[in-house]
Amino acid sequence: MTGFLTLFHKELLRFWKVSFQTILAPIVSTLLYLLIFSHILESRIEIYPGVSYSQFLIPGLIIMAILQNAFANSSSSLIQSKISGNIIFVLLSPLSYFEFFGAYLLASVVRGLLVGLGMFIVVSQFHEVSTQFPFWIVLFVLLGSMILGVLGIIAGICSDKFDQLAAFQNFIILPSTFLSGVFYSTLSLSPAWQKLSYVNPFFYIVDGFRYGFLGVSDVSPYLSLAAVIACFLVVSLLTLNMLKTGYKFRH
Repeated sequence: MTGFLTLFHKELLRFWKVSFQTILAPIVSTLLYLLIFSHILESRIEIYPGVSYSQFLIPGLIIMAILQNAFANSSSSLIQSKISGNIIFVLLSPLSYFEFFGAYLLASVVRGLLVGLGMFIVVSQFHEVSTQFPFWIVLFVLLGSMILGVLGIIAGICSDKFDQLAAFQNFIILPSTFLSGVFYSTLSLSPAWQKLSYVNPFFYIVDGFRYGFLGVSDVSPYLSLAAVIACFLVVSLLTLNMLKTGYKFRH
């Protein structure tokens, strides 16, 4: 386990050394979303009976920040290592692809959790944040950050330049996050858009996470849990196969 722990420690130090950028900045930007949207829509929209728009919005913003930063951690680390050339030192070490996968994945989860926890602490100073089912909150936080951490590894492996990684983030991750019900309920959409939303795996992460706070959701939390677990298994198997075959590394 020495090699795994060393790589994991290295990845933790990588983002912690610039925590002002990797932890504090996402919290501030997410708070701006809350400030703007809650100020404009607080008195105009009630998503669920007895639930204010701010109460609805806060869980969505927290999980959005967690997902985006979990993806950013593994993807940015790999692309930086590939461009600078120091990825060769990791590849030449006697690490199995399981250890490689696990170290990058866990570091992404830790960064996502730190951003989410910081966001929760700050928001709770200004708004009353209830937690109906903490177990569901923790479960979807872990699964969601793991999925995005794995997607970040895939993006880092497939990208050779920063603009390729930016395209992956801007055209896949960002739209999927914003269209997952962070700012709205899918019940307010037309049937066609509802069906399209249900294809988006990010929707199940957001909806299940929000259920832990509010006790209500657009779909059953058990359905969300099944969809999220299935998504994690698929992307994990794909990533492990890419690492095992040396895709984009061995050349």
